[in-house]
Amino acid sequence: MKELEDIVRAFDVAQQQGLQTALATVVQVEGSSYRRAGARMLVTEDGQLTGAISGGCLEGDALRKARLVMAQQQPMLVTYDTTDDDDAKLGVGLGCNGIIHILIEPIFADKPHHPINLFKKFLRKRQNAVVVTLFSLTDRKGAQPGTCLFYSDEEHLNLCEITELNNVIEEDAAAVLRSGKSVNKTYAADKELTGFIELLKPAVLLIVFGAGNDAIPLVQMAAVLGWHITVVDGRANYAVAARFPSAKKMLLAKADEALKQLHMDSRTAVVLMTHNYNYDLAMLRQLLPLQLTYVGSLGPKKKLQRMLDELQDEGQVITPAQLESIYGPTGLDIGAETPEEIALSIVSEIQAVLQRKDGQSLRKRNAAMHQDLPHEVAEETSTSQDQAV
Repeated sequence: MKELEDIVRAFDVAQQQGLQTALATVVQVEGSSYRRAGARMLVTEDGQLTGAISGGCLEGDALRKARLVMAQQQPMLVTYDTTDDDDAKLGVGLGCNGIIHILIEPIFADKPHHPINLFKKFLRKRQNAVVVTLFSLTDRKGAQPGTCLFYSDEEHLNLCEITELNNVIEEDAAAVLRSGKSVNKTYAADKELTGFIELLKPAVLLIVFGAGNDAIPLVQMAAVLGWHITVVDGRANYAVAARFPSAKKMLLAKADEALKQLHMDSRTAVVLMTHNYNYDLAMLRQLLPLQLTYVGSLGPKKKLQRMLDELQDEGQVITPAQLESIYGPTGLDIGAETPEEIALSIVSEIQAVLQRKDGQSLRKRNAAMHQDLPHEVAEETSTSQDQAV
């Protein structure tokens, strides 16, 4: 979510400077590409770029088209086809062997529900949300509806001007929120439209128990990724904000008081690195029943096993599912020795676990790095009984 946060901040700065803006969004990918659907870039009229829609090869061309969009005040769909071996004719030299569809929308700052404001709605709370963007692949030169719906458990905001699609799009957004997976979907209206129904997830929340010197590079690396970080320690001379300027929250608390002051969810990862056996044990005792996605324990495997044995001796029942969420020693096996290398291994393992990957070398993959989104076709009656292609 760092990209969205950066885009929102850049938009606010542009508004203060009186600059027009446009938003470029990768709405569909066929084959290989550097960025997947959902990648975004904010463009200002003076050429400032925030975010990215490629590895740098599309940005220059997208800037030119974004300026045209701002001048014409109309959304534009741009397609880059690099499946041809002679992709140099595009003037960008992608070499990705894929087709990338990018929708560029002018941001009308005077309208209350423009895309950036929808992102602000999402970023205010730690909950999943869905944003729907409509475009036409069959009429690329025609009018493009653009971003038209925001859907969360608490708020449904439907801005779609195509009346006959209102209900089915909202139903599809609800389905994506339930399934937890973005999709592309084709709708039959006056002209065929494609919807990018995108699931937005909150930033990773990393809670680090332990404010020692080895926690500093871990917090720094996690901050680069845009994770929201809380550092907890029971020592007043360690739990100091100046030591962790990139942490969102510093908490001075004893082990039996910390959890009362913390909020955890499915996007939360915890690392125990206090170097205090009793503190780590007390935290593990409380964390196990929560069955979080990731709880890392710094130190040797014997230490973790000793803590688990001690908890079981106390009468605490530890289920296989709870054990599955504990990673000790924390981190991937990359030969880490220094605090910085250990931090890299921990951050990498958390990323892999949250993305349900095994952390192996990419060269061992036979499939594409970014799989195409599922694509469905809505029935012409616009019912909720959709058929998968």
